[in-house]
Amino acid sequence: MATSCEWKNKYRTAIFETNRRALPKEIAEAEDAIIARARELFQKTGGDVDAEREELDEVLYTLQAFRSVLGNVAA
Repeated sequence: MATSCEWKNKYRTAIFETNRRALPKEIAEAEDAIIARARELFQKTGGDVDAEREELDEVLYTLQAFRSVLGNVAA
């Protein structure tokens, strides 16, 4: 079960990783934690849940963009 703190910690680790070789692993772990948290929130409702869902969408998009930029730089 991915808690709110867990996915945020994994996201921060991925974003601030300076070792290019470790980045793909860190990004994948953050994406997995974000997706797991989104699944947990799937059937829940409420303002806090909606805000976290929006935050999950935004950070997942950010990680995908980050991965894309890194791929273009490496090429």
